[in-house]
Amino acid sequence: MENLLGLLRIHVERGVNLAIRDVVSSDPYVVIKMGKQKLKTRVVYKNLNPEWNDDLTLSISDPHAPVQLHVYDKDRFSLDDKMGDAEFVIGPFLEAVKMRLEGLPNNTIVTKVQPSRQNCLAEESHIVWKDGKVVQNMVLRLKNVECGEVELQLHWIDIPGSRSI
Repeated sequence: MENLLGLLRIHVERGVNLAIRDVVSSDPYVVIKMGKQKLKTRVVYKNLNPEWNDDLTLSISDPHAPVQLHVYDKDRFSLDDKMGDAEFVIGPFLEAVKMRLEGLPNNTIVTKVQPSRQNCLAEESHIVWKDGKVVQNMVLRLKNVECGEVELQLHWIDIPGSRSI
């Protein structure tokens, strides 16, 4: 507990234009990994544009470790097929959380993260003060696959007694 900075809630919203891995569709789900932690969304059957709307929560002790995202096609009788992957860092998001931004107008953009060769962002990502919290919306372009994006939203949860960020 003393090494824990807090919790990162990742709201996995949806997939867009995911790759076909079955005959005409796929049965996608998302796996989020960070360090030894591994979480997954539910499977959305027969859908290349799935709406997961699942919340996955990671315990953060190393703010520099990348968060890895993998999309798979659920198969019943064989190994699940890979449908792409992406990774992102939470450094800029945590910097915004550290600012203690109480009192800002709702929906104020705190900072922007530009897409680059070093990240998997498909478009500019905004870190925003919304409803008394710092949130970051991101659209990740999947790598190692012919097409597909995953939309996420990050939220920070402070834990009483943890070493703060």
